[in-house]
Amino acid sequence: MKDRLKAAIAEILRQRTRLKAEDLLAFTLEVPKEKGHGDFATNVAMLLARKLKTPPRELAKTLVEGLAALDFVERVEIAGPGFINFFLASQAVWAVLVDILKQGADFGRGAAANSEEILLEFVSANPTGPLHFGHGRGAAVGDALARLLEFAGHRVTREYYVNDAGGQVKALAKSVIFRLREQCGLSAELPEDGYRGDYIKELAAGLPAELTGFLPGDPDEEQFQAIQHHAVEAMLAGIRRDLSVFGVRMDRYSSEVELVKSGRVRETFAELSNRGLIEERDGARWFLSDRFKDEKPRVLVKSDGSHTYFATDIGYHLDKLRRGFGRLIDVWGADHHGYVPRMKASLMALGHPEEALEIVLVQMVSLVRGGRPVVLSKRGGEFVTLREVIEEVGQDAARFFFLQRGCDSQMEFDLELAKKRSLDNPVFYVQYGHARLSSILARAGERNIPVPDPQTAGNVDLSLLQLDEELSLIKKMAAFGDRVARAAQARAPHQIVFYLQELVADFHHYYTAYSKTSPILKGDPGRVAARLILVQALRQVLRNALGLLGVSAPDRMEALGEEKA
Repeated sequence: MKDRLKAAIAEILRQRTRLKAEDLLAFTLEVPKEKGHGDFATNVAMLLARKLKTPPRELAKTLVEGLAALDFVERVEIAGPGFINFFLASQAVWAVLVDILKQGADFGRGAAANSEEILLEFVSANPTGPLHFGHGRGAAVGDALARLLEFAGHRVTREYYVNDAGGQVKALAKSVIFRLREQCGLSAELPEDGYRGDYIKELAAGLPAELTGFLPGDPDEEQFQAIQHHAVEAMLAGIRRDLSVFGVRMDRYSSEVELVKSGRVRETFAELSNRGLIEERDGARWFLSDRFKDEKPRVLVKSDGSHTYFATDIGYHLDKLRRGFGRLIDVWGADHHGYVPRMKASLMALGHPEEALEIVLVQMVSLVRGGRPVVLSKRGGEFVTLREVIEEVGQDAARFFFLQRGCDSQMEFDLELAKKRSLDNPVFYVQYGHARLSSILARAGERNIPVPDPQTAGNVDLSLLQLDEELSLIKKMAAFGDRVARAAQARAPHQIVFYLQELVADFHHYYTAYSKTSPILKGDPGRVAARLILVQALRQVLRNALGLLGVSAPDRMEALGEEKA
C-alpha cells in the first residue's frame, strides 16, 4: 500500500507539474507516531513548494484533490504547514490478510530495484583457535544480513577469508610442537607468541604418527610446514562445525595461501606500480594511499621482504571484484575501524568506486551471568568459546541476543536471562507469540471449530474484524515488506528484531485484553472464522521474520499458566 500510495502521488505530480523524474520520488512517506495523524504521512508539499514556487498548503490541496479518488484511501487531510495525512480504507486493510496467506513464506520478499551481486565476508577469524564468544556477534550479524539482503531481492555469496599464512599460524605450529614435546617428556619452552589454550594440547595429542618422526630433535622446514598445515586444517574443521551448530553457512572458504600462489597479490603490486602509487623507502615498499582519503602511506612489503597483511588484503579484495561481484560487504570487529580508510583507498587507487566496498563494524559484546562478568573458559584458556555459549543457551537464544542491538552499540549478553523460560526473556517472548498462535489453531481443531483454508481467505467475511487492536495488528503486518527493505538498505538486521518485538507485543496485548470478554474461539462463527484468518496471517509473518534472523518458530512451548482462546 505504501508503494501504491507513493506511486499515485508521483503520478499526480507528473500530471500537474513540470518536475523532473528524480524530483517525483524525492519525498518520504512514513508511518506517523501518533495514530490520529493517519496511517501514512508525507512531507512532499513542503519539500517541493520552493521548487514549484507554490505555498506548501496550496500544493498539498492540489495533491489531495487528485488523491481523493483512490479506492484504498478512506480520507486525506492536510495538517500543519503542509503535511498530508492518509487514512486507509478498511477494505484495503482487510485485503492484506488475503495477500499474506496467498504469498505465505514469500510475504515481505522484495524485488530490489537495483538488484546486486554481493560478496558478504564475515567471521574470518584466524584459524589459530576455536571461535570465541565475541565472534558470535559477527557471525549472527553476517548470516542475518545475508538472509535479509537475499529476501530483499539481492544475490548474496557468503565467504570466510582464511588467514592461513603469516606469523600467527607459525605461532600456532610452534605452540603445537611445544605441547607435543611436553607430552613426550622432552624439554620444551612455550614460544613468546605461543597459544596457551587446552585446545593446543588436543592438537598435539591428535598429530598423526608420520608428523612426529622428528622427535626427539626439532622439525626441519618441511616437517614444520606439515604440522602447521595439519593444525590449521584441524582448527578450520572445528570452526566449520561451530558455525554449522550456530546455523551459519558459508558458500566459500577463501585461502590466503592460495591467493598468494595464484599470483593475485603480485598482479596487484604491478598494477599499483604502473599507476605510480608504489614508493621505495628505507628498504620497504609503500603504497601512497594518502592520495585516496587515507591519512598516510602504508607499508606493503617490509624491509625483510615479507608482505604485510594489508598487501594480501588488497589482492584479496581485488580478486573479489574480478570474480564479478559489484558490491563487497565486510563485517569486521569495531577494533578494525582504523583499517577502513586504507582498504577503501586501495580499491579507489585501482580504479573502483569508493562505494564498491562497505564495512559493517560490530561493537564489542560482554558476557555476564546475572549481571556479573563470566569467568574464563577452561578449554579456551583465555576466552569463552562460542560453542560453550550455544550449548548453554541454545542456538535460537544466542542468535537473537546477538542481534538485539545495532552493530554500532556495545551490548551485554546475559546467560541467565537467555536461558529463562519466561516472558522476561526477549527471544522466549517472541517465540511464545508464535507458539500461542499455533495453540489457538490446535485448540480450534480439538473443538471441531472449522479453520478456514488460508488459500481461500478471501471467502471469509473479514469486515467482522472491527476492533482497533485487530486493525492495528493488520496494518503492522502490512508494514513487514517495508521494514525488510529498510533494514536491508541500512544493513541493520536488528531492525527486524525491533519489528518482531513490536508486533508480538501488540498481539499479546490483544490476546490478553479480549481472552476473557471476547475469546477468539467463542461467539459468532463468522467472527471466529475472521479471527482465525488473522491468527494464521500473523503466524506467517512471525515465521517469516524469525527466519530472517535464523531463529526457529516453535509451535509448542512451555505454558505460562492457563490460557483460554
